Amino acid sequence: MGGPSFRTFAIAGVSPLALTRAGWAGLESLARAFPPPLPAKLTTSTEVVDRDGALLRAFATPEGRWRFATTLDDVDPQLVKMLIAYEDKRFWDHEGVDFIALGRAATQFLTNGRIVSGGSTLSMQLARLMEPRESRSFGSKLKQLLRAVQIERRLSKRDILERYLTLAPYGGNLEGVRAASLAYFGKEPKRLTVSEAALLVALPQLPERRRPDRNQAGAQAARNRVLDRMVHADVLTEREAASAGLDRVSEVRLPLPALAAHAANVALKADPSMGRHELTLKKSVQSGLEVVARQAAQKLGPRVSVAMVLADAKNGEILGEVGSADYFDASRSGWIDMTRAVRSPGSTLKPFIYGLALEQGLVAQETMIEDRPADFAGYRPKNFDMSYQGDVTVRQ
Repeated sequence: MGGPSFRTFAIAGVSPLALTRAGWAGLESLARAFPPPLPAKLTTSTEVVDRDGALLRAFATPEGRWRFATTLDDVDPQLVKMLIAYEDKRFWDHEGVDFIALGRAATQFLTNGRIVSGGSTLSMQLARLMEPRESRSFGSKLKQLLRAVQIERRLSKRDILERYLTLAPYGGNLEGVRAASLAYFGKEPKRLTVSEAALLVALPQLPERRRPDRNQAGAQAARNRVLDRMVHADVLTEREAASAGLDRVSEVRLPLPALAAHAANVALKADPSMGRHELTLKKSVQSGLEVVARQAAQKLGPRVSVAMVLADAKNGEILGEVGSADYFDASRSGWIDMTRAVRSPGSTLKPFIYGLALEQGLVAQETMIEDRPADFAGYRPKNFDMSYQGDVTVRQ
């Protein structure tokens, strides 16, 4: 015999509405007893930025992942629009579960005998990212549905999007749209081309199989599927999608910014708990100085390093600071920050002393001076090359 009908319950004095309320009450009790793992703050990479907020250097999470805190203001609005259209077109309307999408996915599975399209919402995907499922069983899927409802009741839609954009996998140890954009395009996701946005939408579904640095053809095909879907969703015109489809997907994974190594380490040691450190440096200046220091050291020869500091003469703020020619060059003891190392200030003062002497007319360029051994109460200074030049001109 079949189960009791709604009419039977009504005759017994139990209405369908009462049953629904009882069901929701039960879910509420479960939600309170088993809350979702939603930390107030996600574990993200520590960032060191310049005076304008540009990323100078970052440090991976304790698990060795590149995962940057991301807000909607950090991301191109076009990417967000494409993401919702592709993954969860009723995102703004449902409460965690899209029953229309689930019904469609179930019907297609029964008809075709395989999964044609998924019914997961972005809230459900966030639930899976926050609490990875142990299996692909029906029970795990049901738990994911319940978690999505819980998440929707605790977070705003904006918060859900921002957490997804921070945690979504993009291949290897890249997590989140900012890490992916920096690694694959060499820039923040604030302004993306249509092609770049489509690729970032496509990667999280199968991040390892679609990694552009390992499977360029697979990445390009996935991007093109997103572009086609955007045309049908009226997010892009056919012309925009066709033009974006002509862009070549790069097969190179770029290193993340690694400027101002010494200054970044000093900032991190000063306050390890901070997730974002702002310096007075300017990224373009810092990058240029590091190139100059590296080239100068190569000309000077092995086992020699170079340190440079560039300050704003108006206010004394440091715009560029290079502690060594190459932080990772052990032959030059690159880990030593020579801008802070304690040593004799003599050579540092020489340009000022010579400049003052020239300015006051005490010496000229051809004035002869003695470079000979001298003793100052037991202090016997020597030149860098440990020798003396004898009589030399100021110019020399």
